[in-house]
Amino acid sequence: MRRVRPPRQWSLRARLLFGQALLLVAVVAGIGVATELVLGQFMVHQLDSEVIDLQKRSLADSGGGPSLGPPPVDQPPQRVRPPASTGPAPDFLDRRGIPPGAVGAIVDEGTVTKAAKIGSDGTQSTLSGTALQQVAVVPATGDPVTIDVDGLGRYRVVASANWTGQIVVFALPLAAVDATMVRVLVVLVIGTVIVLIVALTVGIWLIRRALAPLDRVAATAARVADLPLARGEVALAVRVAAADADPRTEVGQLGSAVNRMLDHVTCALSARHDSETRVRRFLADASHELRTPLAAIRGYAELAQRKHAEVPADVANAMSRVHSESRRMTALVEDMLLLARLDSGRGLEHEPVDLTQLTVDAVSDAHIAGPRHQWNLELPDDPVMIAGDASRLHQVLANLLANARVHTEPGTTVTVSLEIDGAGAVLRVSDDGPGIPEALQSEVFERFARGDSSRSRRAGSTGLGLAIVAAVVAAHGGEISVDSRPGRTEFTVRLPDAEVAVAR
Repeated sequence: MRRVRPPRQWSLRARLLFGQALLLVAVVAGIGVATELVLGQFMVHQLDSEVIDLQKRSLADSGGGPSLGPPPVDQPPQRVRPPASTGPAPDFLDRRGIPPGAVGAIVDEGTVTKAAKIGSDGTQSTLSGTALQQVAVVPATGDPVTIDVDGLGRYRVVASANWTGQIVVFALPLAAVDATMVRVLVVLVIGTVIVLIVALTVGIWLIRRALAPLDRVAATAARVADLPLARGEVALAVRVAAADADPRTEVGQLGSAVNRMLDHVTCALSARHDSETRVRRFLADASHELRTPLAAIRGYAELAQRKHAEVPADVANAMSRVHSESRRMTALVEDMLLLARLDSGRGLEHEPVDLTQLTVDAVSDAHIAGPRHQWNLELPDDPVMIAGDASRLHQVLANLLANARVHTEPGTTVTVSLEIDGAGAVLRVSDDGPGIPEALQSEVFERFARGDSSRSRRAGSTGLGLAIVAAVVAAHGGEISVDSRPGRTEFTVRLPDAEVAVAR
């Protein structure tokens, strides 16, 4: 199935800049359209005035003016025609003041009798047949109309009937008007582009300057986000500058809110640290104090077991259970004391440790404790040396191997491998057991984490084994991770390479 990518979100700067550019283009386009419309109407009106003026002069030349009514009653109606001209053009085109490009025609009973166009050099040229038909059908209303004359272009044409019955047609080209409108449009487009470039340049500068305080607030939040706030004492001294926390501005309100939030977070972290310190101190003190009575209980229980033949069977069994539970409680107290010491940063040594030999010893112990499991060992050719606490690193391996042994069935294959890569020493413990439930994988290194809801103690687990592993690895500056699925579970321990060496 093809994965659909979510639409890309624009930044605030891009949205502001795009909105500014869009608004500017809309305003300039509106002004340009209005200018074109008004200028076009004005120029066409000027041309119409000229066409009508020349049309009146043409009517006078062609037949004495427009028809103003019937002839006098004492004269019979008759049609008087002007003298025929010998040329193709009407006589009124020969007058002075006729602009180049003008078209004149005389229509008699629907037929164009004379028609011509005045060229730029004053010469006359005839019209095409299609153009003559277009001129012949112009309504003789005396109002200018626009037609596209064949072969000549757009014209403003006016037609009127003189008193003789002939229709006089006069037209002037719209080419000058169209050319002016195109030039104005080009000027508007160029002006819009220039204004848009200037506006975008200024807008980028203004937006960057206006959003600079927001960037500084975001940088402050990013620095806080990078601080280790999960545990321990946290010095949260980062704050938004006073200049960016002015509540009179929008960004200042955000900066002020961030500062108040950081103040509350600081108080909460301080209270949490104080509580953790008290809990650690209590656990350390309680664990330390419990060691003595637990040792006494174990001693008396062992003494009673030596004389089990002298006491009733039920008493001997009870003393055996007391001895067993005291041993378990002693292990729990020792684990709690170790975690308390690790949390306080104490209890680790710093000396050369042979990880290869340590791994061999841990696997040998695990093989004795779990003879029904299959134990595999993969080691490099040369010993791997690292600076650390040998006993605690051995406990890391022992706990991981015990975890694999306790939580898998007999016959499970457990593989331990050690290698060196670019990140330092890497130790892996994997098995082909049923795996860890996915819901539990995120908390397997938490204290008292158990894989069953009933918190069964049948395997003698205290729930602190993997927590101790994570704490010891973290104290050595390393990291641990788990990858589990049905049929394969792998714990990976990475130790830093600052003092990793290969013995020769």
